[in-house]
Amino acid sequence: MRKGQTGAKVSPACPGQDPVNPGQLLETRTGFKPPSQTRSFKNKVPREKEPEPGREQPVPVRLNPDSRMCSTPSVRHQLDRVAVMGGTHGNELSGVYLVKHWLQDPSELQRATFTTTPFLANPKATKRCVRYVSQDLNRSFTRALLTSKGTEDSLYEVRQAKKINQLFGPRGSADAFDFIFDLHNTTSNMAACLLSDSEENVFTMHMCHYIQKNTQGPCPIYLYGCPGPENPFLLSVGKNGLGMELGPQPHGVLRADVLSHMRALVACGLDFIDLFNQGASFPAFDIVAYRVIETVDFPRSPGGELLGSVHPQLQDKDFCPLKPGDPIFQLFSGKEIFYEGDATIYPAFINEAAYYEKGAAFHKMKKCTFSIPPLQAPSASAP
Repeated sequence: MRKGQTGAKVSPACPGQDPVNPGQLLETRTGFKPPSQTRSFKNKVPREKEPEPGREQPVPVRLNPDSRMCSTPSVRHQLDRVAVMGGTHGNELSGVYLVKHWLQDPSELQRATFTTTPFLANPKATKRCVRYVSQDLNRSFTRALLTSKGTEDSLYEVRQAKKINQLFGPRGSADAFDFIFDLHNTTSNMAACLLSDSEENVFTMHMCHYIQKNTQGPCPIYLYGCPGPENPFLLSVGKNGLGMELGPQPHGVLRADVLSHMRALVACGLDFIDLFNQGASFPAFDIVAYRVIETVDFPRSPGGELLGSVHPQLQDKDFCPLKPGDPIFQLFSGKEIFYEGDATIYPAFINEAAYYEKGAAFHKMKKCTFSIPPLQAPSASAP
């Protein structure tokens, strides 16, 4: 039945690489080795690729010199302080247990040119193995919340956001940490997804490119596009940052293959910063990334009850093309709802368990190709 998307609501979303083949994910993960055995990528500077015949015209990235989070570090500025956050959501256990391990033994995080600080972002939620206690910590970093008057009755996650901002910020200041990694899991089939605020953050885009070239398996890039003071995410506290969203992994479950994969990605990101600090320059390149268009809710009754589920043909197809006329929902009545957009999209966070409460069955993404300018080496350490 093609009646349109009755009951399926869309709303603006502010919450990478070619489409992911879902059948590949477990196969690629089983090949991961502990970081001590995967360091062959260290000190490798990626070569510039030749353009592919017939490829879509890439969009050149134009930098905004007035935007701190949408620019590269100064050519005179090495990165001195890096943080690795786990447990922002207390039931996403790969980051939780990696950070717990690194708090006991941080040796594998350390590099010659900078210091790395592991931090458990939401200890109360982690102890209870829940996403959050009062409200989502990773939606608690807006300027309004960070500047609100704190009392003992304030929501726990708001108090924790203020604490993180004091320790690793303040956001937008010269004292903020140079780079923050924020480690997450998803129940969606998103492989090793890399999250950045914008393609204009050239330093982070170069890091994504380096990780893609020097680790195994697909690493799609997700651009969430929430710059400015109302950015609600933890990553906004640092001068630059990268989120990692690995899945599928059920919340409250720890998988060894996913943990090892995340560990290798963090090691690769740290190696990139070390290379940059040591004076490496990185050439320009073209790269595929996926930009959020909007969020699509499940079909619901006027009272908010679900009327159906994600269609079997869409399930697990994160970052794969969804064309007009393809099925997206299957109602409990047996009827189907089809995608009626005008163009092909690339859904992500399909059927993410934590997003039921947020009214999100999946995020509509646009596949883009960007021309990223070269990253020049820093000439000297910052005074």
